Amino acid sequence: MALVVFASWRPGKALLGALLFAFFDALQLRLQQSGDALLPYQMYLMLPYVLSIVALVLVARKASYPQALMKPYRKGER
Repeated sequence: MALVVFASWRPGKALLGALLFAFFDALQLRLQQSGDALLPYQMYLMLPYVLSIVALVLVARKASYPQALMKPYRKGER
């Protein structure tokens, strides 16, 4: 759900958002393997999720939603 809101219901932006999350996930793996265990590994594991929440907060302020969101569809009505 966060990815859809982050992308403002646009497939191209959703792809970029998924790639961004994958980058952060790969980054936390690299940070864990670096050998400098300054933080517990749980902190590295939560890094992609924290960064996605921060990105969602920044983008959701000006996100535009579809007009038909949460309106029931009834066949034949306009």
